[in-house]
Amino acid sequence: MTRLSDEQLNTLQHLLTAERARLRGEIRDHLLATDREQYGDLAGQVHDAGEESVADLLADVNVAVLGRLIIELREVEAALERIATGGYGLCEDCGIDIPYARLQAYPAARRCVEHQALHEKQYAEEGKPTL
Repeated sequence: MTRLSDEQLNTLQHLLTAERARLRGEIRDHLLATDREQYGDLAGQVHDAGEESVADLLADVNVAVLGRLIIELREVEAALERIATGGYGLCEDCGIDIPYARLQAYPAARRCVEHQALHEKQYAEEGKPTL
């Protein structure tokens, strides 16, 4: 097993900390912009179904973007917690070391490439609406 060196761990921790700050800023900016746009008020002022559906679409897109940013922030926070508790860099499915190159590309990685592919395949349908 190859563990991360202190230098590698510090580099990755710095990347995660910077990403956390970036995501928090994006979330803050997104919330402020959404508050200014007030799509709910726009939807109440529209005069036809087409304008109303555009207002609804814009509101839905804003909610989806904000939701994705929050998920990314949670992943970064979880990675920083794993660094603090000593579990960072280990695949949560098999326990082997996640290669440094993968962690550089995606510092919040929870799994090795093989198990991430299995996870994505297994949960590919999750969240898809059904009729």
